[in-house]
Amino acid sequence: MIAPVVDAAWTAAHLDDVVLADVRWYLDGRPGRAEYDRGHLPGAVFVELDDWLAAPASPEAGRHPLPDPEVFARGMRELGIGDDDTVVAYDDQGGVVAARLVWMLRVTGHDAALLDGGIGAWEGALETAPAQRAPATFTARPWPAEALASPDDAADRANAVIDARQRERYLGKGPDPVDPRPGHIPGARSLPAREHLGPDGRLLDRDTLRARFAAAGVDGARRVVSYCGSGVTACHNLVVLEHAGLGTGRLYPGSWSQWSSDPERPAATGQES
Repeated sequence: MIAPVVDAAWTAAHLDDVVLADVRWYLDGRPGRAEYDRGHLPGAVFVELDDWLAAPASPEAGRHPLPDPEVFARGMRELGIGDDDTVVAYDDQGGVVAARLVWMLRVTGHDAALLDGGIGAWEGALETAPAQRAPATFTARPWPAEALASPDDAADRANAVIDARQRERYLGKGPDPVDPRPGHIPGARSLPAREHLGPDGRLLDRDTLRARFAAAGVDGARRVVSYCGSGVTACHNLVVLEHAGLGTGRLYPGSWSQWSSDPERPAATGQES
């Protein structure tokens, strides 16, 4: 299987061998498709997160539950992504959104990688015309149970539970901007996905990434559970975990949006020691 992260030079050298996927999406509601239409990597298809990478939101399941496998497969088919294609996904936020597609493909046995630095790392010309690919054959596969974590798994302090949200949301010192309650899952450690990036938008070196994970309690012995607000940027932590040579973890799909909607689940604030 392809490495979980590739750089722009590798991507440029393999344009004929991969399918580029533009997965721009914004928490503030701006349409990612509009940015794609302004300019995207050559031949890239646009993947609408809310249509193909998530099921409808609900308090019981969270803001971005995993879609039914057949819905995901239909989206890939319509975009021209097939079972045997290698996908390189990108966004304009250092990969914190595009990692959702990369994780979904990799855990179901498909070749997929994140473009390090995203569209900002691309030195070639951009295109504005939408890519046209013929429909492909993409087989629906169930989400593997071993790649997923439940709320009880996230509550289990035997696991290394990491929170990918921006630090201020983890600390919960004010109202949460999008979810019912502020704070974090008790026992979880803050590991903001965006802080894996340097000033140029590319990932920090592997030694620094490994040190960041170690500081958040990822010691190689405990199983890793990753969550965020809705299960999107949590995938970036999982892709980076693998990129850093620390193995694979599990996604808590409902994340804080599901947890904080349940009044029976406690919320912690401040920094965990």
